[in-house]
Amino acid sequence: MTRIASRATDFERSGIRVMFELAEEQGGDLVRLEVGEPDFDTPEHVIDAAEQSARSGETHYTSGAGIPELRTAIAERMTDETGVSFDPERHVSVTSGAMEALFLALSAIAEPGDDVLIPTPAWPNYRNQARLAGATPVPIPLSADDGFDLDPDRIIEQLSQDTAAVILTTPSNPTGQVYDEDAVREVVEAAREYDAFVIADEVYDRLTYGDDYRRIASYTDYSEGLLTVDSCSKTYAMTGWRLGWLVGPEDVISAATSLGESTTACPSSIAQHAALAAVTGPQDPVHEMRAAFRERRNYLVNRVEEIPHVSCPRPDGAFYAFLEVSELGGTSADVAERLLSEYGVVTAPGTAFGDAGEGYLRLSFANSMERIELGLDRLAAMVEDERN
Repeated sequence: MTRIASRATDFERSGIRVMFELAEEQGGDLVRLEVGEPDFDTPEHVIDAAEQSARSGETHYTSGAGIPELRTAIAERMTDETGVSFDPERHVSVTSGAMEALFLALSAIAEPGDDVLIPTPAWPNYRNQARLAGATPVPIPLSADDGFDLDPDRIIEQLSQDTAAVILTTPSNPTGQVYDEDAVREVVEAAREYDAFVIADEVYDRLTYGDDYRRIASYTDYSEGLLTVDSCSKTYAMTGWRLGWLVGPEDVISAATSLGESTTACPSSIAQHAALAAVTGPQDPVHEMRAAFRERRNYLVNRVEEIPHVSCPRPDGAFYAFLEVSELGGTSADVAERLLSEYGVVTAPGTAFGDAGEGYLRLSFANSMERIELGLDRLAAMVEDERN
């Protein structure tokens, strides 16, 4: 008897988690730059709202799509930010984190054997979630020469009648790249021609460092095929609250909500009230966190320029830098493991994000400036030791 299903055994382990576990085993004074999680606390007014909801008895099941107040707040924010009208009852479903939103979306739209196009380097969960939905993940490597900016021609030539969806992540994890709007428009229009969905993963949308970022829904006209995934995790330092949402056409939202009834039934009632306070309350904590990340980004990029044999493009958003380390010996996994075992710095190898990431390391600057400085000191020491 086969005890473990192939959907579980065929999974590729996340290179991020591999490094995380190696670091846990090694212990010691490690500089942890591998995890994509804000190092800030959840804002006080959000915690207060959660406590109040718990004490007032808001601890029971809710609608599978989420409490009406939160769905309304999400719809109003999306409408304000895009100029497109979203109805909270028809176009919004609240989920247990953006991961569930993505999984439910793919499960609702992908038939077994359909293709899901994923520009890479990309967050590894896209690949695995496509497989869980029975679809075939199709990685589309972007060019390092262009800073991994979106190349619409590479996406369009892979589109076919078998394409269920294209996943666009902007700002990108792992590169921090904000995709060019004209390139995105080309991809969206081509996807429309094949009746393929576009999934816009915009969980880093409020952590951008320029003034020109806009949600994809604001500059494309594909309301019947555009799905937006978002969450409180990165914007409000609420990773552990597990609260996200899916916004899109009514038929997909209805199907995704129905599927969610068989997985989590509904998101945490307390987390939903916390999210309502986050979305509708003071945004000062978000601005302060973004300013801190911008300062760290600037320091990291300027410091890397001083280290020979490594380089990185300047991230436009999120809190990641994608360092080219191809001049150092071995694969990106080799470099990451040496940097951990010999110098005490934990990073994620570029291949964790697809073959296009070979020769790179992802560094998260969601850490204190002091620890980032120490991590880069150790990186510089490794480069000097190995190149002399």
